[in-house]
Amino acid sequence: MGSNKYIHFFFGCAALILALLLSLSIDWVWNYFAKPPQLAVNLIAVGITAVVTLVAYRNDNLHGTVTDIFHELEKVTWPTRKETSAATVVVIVTVVISALLLSAIDSVWSFLTTTVLS
Repeated sequence: MGSNKYIHFFFGCAALILALLLSLSIDWVWNYFAKPPQLAVNLIAVGITAVVTLVAYRNDNLHGTVTDIFHELEKVTWPTRKETSAATVVVIVTVVISALLLSAIDSVWSFLTTTVLS
């Protein structure tokens, strides 16, 4: 079963998003001409979404691509808490050093422009 539940979850989420977008789009286009019945709009959106999702799920290329993506995501390793803390300290120290350096350059530049222009 492994990553298959994530693949099914992905297609389910994609179907929900597509249904929402189709419902809003159909409502927007139909509302341009007349006030649409919400039940009809939602039924059309769900019907189109069901067909598109079924075709996409049964498409070997797309299903294989999604499966490959989830297999690659299983290989991802996350840093440990110690590595994350060390990297955070390095970033903070680098930002402080950069701020001090830029502040010093700005002070010198401000002094020089004030001296030259006055």
